[in-house]
Amino acid sequence: MPNLIAATLSGGRNVGAMSLRLRREPPRFRRVTVRGLEPVTSRLHRVTLGGDDLDGFEHPGLAASVRLLLSHEKPTWNGNEFLLADGTRPVIRTLTPLRFDPEALTLDVEIVRHDGGAMSAWVDVASPGDEVAISGPGRGYDLDTAAPAFVIAGDETALPAIGQLLEAVPSSTAVTVDVEVADPAATIPHIDASWHVAEPDAPPGDSLVRAVEAAVIPDGARVWVAGEAAAVQRIRKHLFEQRGLPRSQCTVRGYWKHGRAGGEEGS
Repeated sequence: MPNLIAATLSGGRNVGAMSLRLRREPPRFRRVTVRGLEPVTSRLHRVTLGGDDLDGFEHPGLAASVRLLLSHEKPTWNGNEFLLADGTRPVIRTLTPLRFDPEALTLDVEIVRHDGGAMSAWVDVASPGDEVAISGPGRGYDLDTAAPAFVIAGDETALPAIGQLLEAVPSSTAVTVDVEVADPAATIPHIDASWHVAEPDAPPGDSLVRAVEAAVIPDGARVWVAGEAAAVQRIRKHLFEQRGLPRSQCTVRGYWKHGRAGGEEGS
């Protein structure tokens, strides 16, 4: 087995074992079908999933996560990753659960469309009745309603979570939002943000990094950032090492990694 190597002599005596680090098994996959599809922008599509298997699904918190499985076969957890019966890795993407209706047993997610993405290719041809599976929810964000201000930043994959956070922040609390998009058509009018269009030759998240570096962060403000992993790492270094902000004040999450096909949120 991948997670356990053992040497056993004849007679059954175990003379040595080496265990690789085991990861906690994520929540089980629940079979669902596509109930509806709706474009939010030219690059962002909302997909409604539903089915009886969502009965008992835990209500997601703010900016939580779910795994969407693009396979008719449920994979098996081997202690480190999900694998199909033939040993191959299934196509799984991590998304923000936008809205869950426990009575109708439906869940809305939003998917960023971009060239070359497995999720983008799927949503382009998806139609009501298509079968997929959902696992989750994962951890959410505990929003401090007593915080004096919020500084929120992210790229297109973070837009569903950013929308949730803005709905939850008290109306009397100061909040600034910076969002990097790949195309001006990806902006969402009802989100009050400073929109930064990525430069064609720049690495993903570059303009977002600059925006956070230039941001005014009031004393005691809560900072929430999500986006491409390398860009987020640069932001993390800026906040903790250059600004000296306490980690308890900031939530910084890598949602996807440029150049890697697997694990991209919203792709």
